[in-house]
Amino acid sequence: MSKIIAVVSGGIDSVTMAYHLRAQGHELHLLGIDYGQRHRRELACARLAAERLGAPYEEADLGGARGVLRGSSLTDPSVDVPDEGHPGGAAAGGGVAVPGRPNIVPNRNALLLSAAFALAVVERAEAVAFGIMAEDIGPSDTSLEFLDAFLTMERIATRGHAHPDLDLVAPLSRLLKREVIALGDRLSVPFADTWTCFRGEELHCGRCASCVERREAFVAAGVHDPTVYAAPAVAAREA
Repeated sequence: MSKIIAVVSGGIDSVTMAYHLRAQGHELHLLGIDYGQRHRRELACARLAAERLGAPYEEADLGGARGVLRGSSLTDPSVDVPDEGHPGGAAAGGGVAVPGRPNIVPNRNALLLSAAFALAVVERAEAVAFGIMAEDIGPSDTSLEFLDAFLTMERIATRGHAHPDLDLVAPLSRLLKREVIALGDRLSVPFADTWTCFRGEELHCGRCASCVERREAFVAAGVHDPTVYAAPAVAAREA
């Protein structure tokens, strides 16, 4: 049993991760991070998850970084969130979208993990937990290589201040999205109180890449999706 700083966005993956770690008997301290994201309402879901788990919750305000994270539809109000299957990300009012990758926030995970490790030092936690899943693992800041390198850096940066065995864990990294949902279902994760949509409006839009992935994963897992979507599923994806 360890004391763990769990980076929880309020989405399915990170909330399921928190429930999974609690079921394993770990002491949790949840950290939500406002980095200027358009879908900031996810943080209310992170806070609610902490309340239900009886765990402390803190929120790091990095919203001032929004200006240097321009070009992403998630942080730049001048860039539209594209519908899944469309290159999208059209800029309005002079904004410039990241070519072909409008939903990518440059270096985001390094920002989130830096805040988490700072809190780990303060709380004398033994680990930081990050909720990436198998489909997230890519060539950049979602790669296992990145996580290994980041941990090496943090052990140097916090030497003499942090727990001597400080670790970085990604307990869902071998699971596909449908497997994460199946795990969450077994753990009675309240999926209706998680947030996925990049647009951050009153309802999940049902059209952005994140909403489409959410819908398809529930179907693949054979688990009831309690989410209310503003738009119906695309017929081709229902077939």
